[in-house]
Order: sequence, then structure tokens, then C-alpha cells
Amino acid sequence: MKIPMPALDDDQMPTDALREEARIWLSRLAIGEIKQVELQAFKRWQRTSAAHAAAFEDAKRQWQMLKPAVGELLRADSKIAARHERLLRAESVMGRRVFLGAAVSAAAVAGVAVMHPPLGLWPSPDEWSADYRTATGKQQAVTLADRIHLTLNTSTSIRKRATGDASGIDLLTGEAAIDLTGTGGAFTVVAGAGRATAESGRFEVRNLAGHVRISCIDGALRVEHPAGIRQLQARQQTIYDTRAVGNVVNIEPSDVSAWRRGELVFRQTPLAQAVDEINRYRPGRVVLMSLSKRELPVSGRFRIAGLDEAILQLQHTFDLNARSFPANVLMLS
Repeated sequence: MKIPMPALDDDQMPTDALREEARIWLSRLAIGEIKQVELQAFKRWQRTSAAHAAAFEDAKRQWQMLKPAVGELLRADSKIAARHERLLRAESVMGRRVFLGAAVSAAAVAGVAVMHPPLGLWPSPDEWSADYRTATGKQQAVTLADRIHLTLNTSTSIRKRATGDASGIDLLTGEAAIDLTGTGGAFTVVAGAGRATAESGRFEVRNLAGHVRISCIDGALRVEHPAGIRQLQARQQTIYDTRAVGNVVNIEPSDVSAWRRGELVFRQTPLAQAVDEINRYRPGRVVLMSLSKRELPVSGRFRIAGLDEAILQLQHTFDLNARSFPANVLMLS
């Protein structure tokens, strides 16, 4: 029998940071591939305060409530459903250790879906080793040295690195703006299959699921990839994935850096891509179910602080019906 959690005072309520930590612990425990020492670390974390325990209970409850939305997405999107089925089969063959039994029953039921969530609501294992991580909708300024200043965008994870005479970071996921003042040694950002290196100036790197975009705002930088090398000057950009690197193209820096001003800018952007971008900044998830409208173009500027208004505008513009689920999940069809 589960003992109900006692009521918490306002100063005992979980913070956003605690909720993020709880989601990471839930993901790790659901996978089951953790050592006994890590299990003990989790128990110590959970017993730290009533707010820690409540954050973990909230994370389990949120995933349970999301099951209907996940099920509907799997039924509606054959590609996601097929991938999910492959992961489940692989998990069945490999087996899984679950250390906490009933204590993580909600996570165990989620199984592989926690490690590879269809709605993208949980941190991936790659992000657990991050030195800095921002929550959904948050940004953070990080100073690594007197001349090295970073701005981390929403849902971004980085890990510091130092190799020989060069310093830098691994951009595990998300987006970072790098401002190098004055002169000094080289600074490198490793993202996906490549890396960007500069000695001065300003540039931005975005890494979403291995698809990387590097933009030179000011100065110059070198992009190295197994498929080739690109030299970028101010107002230039290139993209790459695991297989190939693109050509150098010209950009409008004010559009690329709009997120630093609290804006999203779309210029003839397919609706599906616009929704994906909104999801990076909005807690929960907006799921576009209408396949026939995914490629329709979206143009405009939207305030990151007012994304519910942006979603409402998209609903009216494209004649979409909205259905709400728990945990701030919205289905558009």
C-alpha cells in the first residue's frame, strides 16, 4: 500500500532544478543499467528533503499521465511507432535490471519509452554527464574565462573540455552562443560529428539530434568534419550531420540570434518545423497530427514568452483543432 505524501509548505515545493534532476533519475532507474553505488546516490538524493521526494513522485506521476498522449502519437505516426516497436524488441532480448521494484513501477512500465521518449520530454543518457544544463524555456549565461562568455539556449547541455593548448566544450544537445573577447588561444566547440574552432569573435552552434548548424556572427572560424573543412567569415553558416557537411551560405545574423532577444523568427518555414522549434521552448509538447498541413509555410515573429499565443495563432491560420492532455501536451489535428 502506498503511503500518501504529506502536504508541503510553499518553501518545500520542488524547484524547476529539482524537477529536472528527478526526470534524469527516473530515466536512469527505468533503464536499470546502474551500479549499486549509483542506486545509493539516488536514495541519498531522494532523502535530502521533502521537496526532493516530491519531485520524484511528480516525475513518475507525469509519465503515467502521459501514456494516453504517447499511445495516440504511436497510433498516428507509423514511423515513430515502428521505431518504438524496434526498441521494445531490443529491450526484450537484452533484458533489464530494475533495482527499486515497486518504487519505480511507473518508470518500469514506461520501459524503453523513458530512454527514447516519443514526445521528447525526458533528458537523454548523453546529457547526464553535462557540466551545465538549461531546462525547457530557460537560458543561462556561463563565463568560462575572462574572455570566454557563453549563452546557453533552452534545453541545452554542455560539458567542459581541455585538450592541449585549446579549451572548449562539448555541445551535447541544444544551442550555445560563444562570445570571445580580445585575443587569446583557440576555443573549440565539439558538436555531433564535427567541431568549430575560433580565436576571437562571436559564433553560435546548434546541435539537435546530431544535425548541427554553425553560424559565424562576427570574426572567423574553422569547421572540421570527416567529410571536409569549411572556413566561415562573419555572416556565414554551414550545417552538417554524421555523413556530410554542407556548403557555406550567407545569413542574416539578427534572425539567427533572435532567440537571444526572446524571439522566434520564421520565414516560409514548414509548419512541422515551426512546431518543432516551439517545442524547444515550451514545457510539455505540441504534437502536429495533421500530415496534410506539415509542409505549409509559416512566416512571422513570435515572442518566446508568449508561445501559447503563437500556438493559438497557428491554430486559427491553419484551421487546426486542439486537444489537451495532462503535463501540458497538446495535439493539433
